[in-house]
Amino acid sequence: MSESNWGPSASRMPQENRQDSASFHEPVLRTELLDFLQPGPKQLYLDATVGGGGHARQILEACDDCLLLAVDRDPEALSVAETALSDFKDRVRFLHGRFEIASEDIEVHDRGLDGAFLDLGVSSYQLDSDSRGFTFRRGVALDMRMDTSQGHDARRFLADASETQLTSVFRDFGEEPKARRLAREIVKRRMTSPLETSDDLVAALRVALGRSLSPQDKARIFQAVRIAVNEEVESLQMALPAIREVLNDGAVLVVIAYHSIEDRIVKNAFRDWSKSCICPPKIPLCTCRGRALGKTLTKRPVRPHPGEVETNGRARSARMRAWRRAA
Repeated sequence: MSESNWGPSASRMPQENRQDSASFHEPVLRTELLDFLQPGPKQLYLDATVGGGGHARQILEACDDCLLLAVDRDPEALSVAETALSDFKDRVRFLHGRFEIASEDIEVHDRGLDGAFLDLGVSSYQLDSDSRGFTFRRGVALDMRMDTSQGHDARRFLADASETQLTSVFRDFGEEPKARRLAREIVKRRMTSPLETSDDLVAALRVALGRSLSPQDKARIFQAVRIAVNEEVESLQMALPAIREVLNDGAVLVVIAYHSIEDRIVKNAFRDWSKSCICPPKIPLCTCRGRALGKTLTKRPVRPHPGEVETNGRARSARMRAWRRAA
């Protein structure tokens, strides 16, 4: 692979508006990531959710001359990562888009990946920044887009989604027992006034549940809306097989999930790829591929140790899984 295309891309944000990498996101399960990837010389790795660049730095520091393709759908995250990884500028290339876009890269197709990593969910900075609209703090405008330059925000979603769609989102992504009641309440309210801020969504939730709300109640519903707005489940379902196809023989794919739905998608994908036969039951003759595509390396998800959770509370729900492509 020619290295002439590697290095920093054009800046996407004014320098004075950039966030410090450490404040953007504290990477979790860093040692475990390296244990699975085993970065080696002259190899190409993918960090498809580069965020503040913490995990990417771990990979680059573990090998002297490996290359890294850093992808993120958030232009602000890419800018932070470019600054954080500036001392590796000759070995990193940045790409803006959803993580499945990496599989479409010409250089990746030509050479293949020697390892890939996805850290799902949102960064600490995105959650903590009122301007991004992910939080349920009072008076925050509902946005929730990971890429604020594209797509419809949470306000538009809550205004346009049908009662059936809303019910499904709150039930499936928020695990809310009163999902239908909440959907009905939102549809009722938007007939007279749109839901524009966090206060509007919290007020609808309070009426639907008929009681005082805990932070967990709010977090589950805001998370559900965020997943829907960013089409996170659909993106993951497309990305996993796409990235698998550009892995070199023996390469490892590592995924950290923070939500049970995402973790289940990863677990099921790795399980199916590790089977020699995926034909439906009672089929007398195998008509599928007839061989395993690789091997799941994690029978159970790897969880952060208590010390890491103590210093980084948001690591508590992290679940890491790994899969190796057959040689």
